[in-house]
Amino acid sequence: MLLDTASLYFRAYFGVPDSLRSPQGEPVNAVRGLLDFVSRLVQDHGPDHLVACMDADWRPQWRVDLIPTYKTHRVAEAAQDGEEEVPDTLAPQVPVIEQVLDALGIARIGVPGYEADDVIGTLATRATGPVQIVTGDRDLFQLVDDARGVQVIYPVKGVGNAEVINEAFLREKYGVTGAEYADMAALRGDPSDGLPGVKGIGEKTAAQLIREYGDLAGIRAAAADPLSKLTPARRKNILEGAPYLDVAPTVVRVATDVPLPDFDPALPKEPLDPMALEELSARWGLGTSLTRLLETLAAAR
Repeated sequence: MLLDTASLYFRAYFGVPDSLRSPQGEPVNAVRGLLDFVSRLVQDHGPDHLVACMDADWRPQWRVDLIPTYKTHRVAEAAQDGEEEVPDTLAPQVPVIEQVLDALGIARIGVPGYEADDVIGTLATRATGPVQIVTGDRDLFQLVDDARGVQVIYPVKGVGNAEVINEAFLREKYGVTGAEYADMAALRGDPSDGLPGVKGIGEKTAAQLIREYGDLAGIRAAAADPLSKLTPARRKNILEGAPYLDVAPTVVRVATDVPLPDFDPALPKEPLDPMALEELSARWGLGTSLTRLLETLAAAR
């Protein structure tokens, strides 16, 4: 099981009341919400391995070099160093989340120059058995692969109410397979990531073009072929979108060759550092969220 950790703690932050406070009065809703999520996931899905994947670089320069608008709207207006805009009461909770995961012994991986998506892509590609990716980010639908047992658990309201994304779901909802999803996403674009897409091509049109021409390369070849059945307007838009389409696939597709550090993905039965965990629990008032997770880990098969 691979956790898109930032996606989950953002979801916890906005979904759990900030009336959950430490003994000193600081909000701990993201910390406790994430611990509750992990408890529920382990309980419901029983993974043998669990990895918390982190954004060591939420907006890698190599992606920005290709598409300068990539995630620009998420850069904090006041920040001079390109930091991501994070709510004031969430930012101080992130180091606490990291310390708690480390004390628990849950593997936590972030690699400089890469997003959590890229770490997930690399781990999912290397895996020899079934993989469940837990994320609220549709970009990772590109990794879904029934043949290799790769699924996405996509929280709807919370992780206890989640959709399991497999090839059948993708075909029904989007008309594409996991392998085709990145091409569809590149054509469609994504304003939330600063990706313009190709003018006049939305989700349904992108899926239809992929069905007709196979993939992005086939669609571009059809646009360059005056005998193809593309309408003049669509041909024009695809040809004019060439500079974007030259680079978009590299930006949209997750990396699958990230140099990962050594780590132990085994689900911990007991905390790696019980004393540190006890201190963190007392300092931040982690209460039943932590005790429930410890009980769930101890009972896991």
